[in-house]
Amino acid sequence: MIGKMNTAYGTIEIDSDVVATYAGSVAVECFGIVGMAAISMKDGLVKLLKRDSLKHGINVSIEENVISLTFHCIVANGISILTVADNLRDSVKYKVEEFTGMDVKDINLVVEGIRSID
Repeated sequence: MIGKMNTAYGTIEIDSDVVATYAGSVAVECFGIVGMAAISMKDGLVKLLKRDSLKHGINVSIEENVISLTFHCIVANGISILTVADNLRDSVKYKVEEFTGMDVKDINLVVEGIRSID
């Protein structure tokens, strides 16, 4: 999916992969987020994604220049999931809206696992 904005100088198109990569980089900087997660279709196991493949743990939907995001995350053990979700929502919403110029309607967090902080 692509977000499109018409300006006085022409059209700006932003691919959903760009939004996912940027949102993922913002998310891993949030308090309590250990990283993005991917579920193996073969065996159903959850694995922590490396920093260069963060977009695979995020689903992005762009409709009429409104963004909806779903994060599949691994959170830190012992930290309130509500606190993590609030922090993620506030940080990602602000930074993605500033980056893209589009509104963020939904930010969903799917906790795929917990892990101790090293």
